[in-house]
Amino acid sequence: MGGRLVGPDAVVDGASFDSRTVRPGELFVPLVADRDGHEFIDGARGSGAAAYFTSHPARGGTAIEVLDTAHALMDLARWARGRLDVPVVGITGSVGKTSTKDLVAVALGATRRVTANVRSFNNEQGLPVTILGAPDDVEALVLEMGMRGFGQITELCAIGQPTIGVVTAVAAAHTEKVGGIEGVAIAKRELVEALPASGTAVLNADDHRVAAMAPHTAAAVITYGAAGDVRLSAVTLDELARPSFRIESPWGGADVRLAVSGAHMAANAAAALAVTGVVEDSIDAAVEALVGATVSGARMEVTRAASGAIVVNDAYNANPDSMRAALNALSEIRADRRVAVLGVMAELDDPAAGHRDVAAHARSLGIDLIATGTDLYGVEPVDDPLAALGPIGHGDAVLVKASRVAGLDRLAAALLES
Repeated sequence: MGGRLVGPDAVVDGASFDSRTVRPGELFVPLVADRDGHEFIDGARGSGAAAYFTSHPARGGTAIEVLDTAHALMDLARWARGRLDVPVVGITGSVGKTSTKDLVAVALGATRRVTANVRSFNNEQGLPVTILGAPDDVEALVLEMGMRGFGQITELCAIGQPTIGVVTAVAAAHTEKVGGIEGVAIAKRELVEALPASGTAVLNADDHRVAAMAPHTAAAVITYGAAGDVRLSAVTLDELARPSFRIESPWGGADVRLAVSGAHMAANAAAALAVTGVVEDSIDAAVEALVGATVSGARMEVTRAASGAIVVNDAYNANPDSMRAALNALSEIRADRRVAVLGVMAELDDPAAGHRDVAAHARSLGIDLIATGTDLYGVEPVDDPLAALGPIGHGDAVLVKASRVAGLDRLAAALLES
């Protein structure tokens, strides 16, 4: 890392950039953002951090003085990845990457010890921490890779060095940073371009922009979806929109049932089975494991509230494609009244058109729309969505969805408590 050790030698196990959650024995990495993480070194040491990075003079204990703590974190993770001889799965996509990451981890976890990103630790800080947190006996790494602009996935691939790359979808997400949806495709394509010739690209055959990435990789290619090598068919949904479906693959066929809601989760599961087939040359154990799989919170999290109403918390993030998928899932839930409480979708190159299209889709499905925090949906926004909803109970199904900046996860929690 080009750093200098100050203080006694120390053994560290894992790393953290959050002094509030640092565990005994971890390396604390103070990042400089809205606040300077160096302010929290003493607190991290008090919580048991074995050592810390610093770009300032060391302040006791074991420290490594570096020019830039963020770059040092990435350099250390790159070194740690080089010590591992295990399959590393990189996953990106405008829609479904976190849920797919969760399902891949469950599917591979049926036969291997797996480490995957916590929640959406998918950027240049979260991905290195994930690698550094992998135990010595890890048998597979599953790394979600986020994109906010050109070159970011290339940077993450240089750290994680994936041997398998999954691209779930190209959609109108973060379009303002890359000049539209074709720019999103180019940025996401960086993952398959980074794969070694000995690796495998796992591509969504049902998304033409993803399928078109196949010639851009030196790796082998396997596709999934209704028209894929791992073929998805006969999707049916139960009363909570949980899918059952049929899979045919190079490793055999199977009937699959999921405990998570939304027809689009079937495609995410197909991606997970494709990855498992590549790694294990079998999907049998993975199919059994997926029956009980869950995904990260606030992503199509379907719960029946004490009032009897069904609450769909999908408030972690949003773009027009994921909005339509969530509305489709809501329309499949058995209910007398279906209401979508929607907030802003951030970082769109044409926000007016994106929001209007979502509103039109809700109307086409017969779903009542309550907007909050934005007038872009073409309806008068409300300041108090709970009051606008009125009493809810048995027979009601409510979707709560927006980009994370809207903070609608608090509304979902309030609905469950009310």
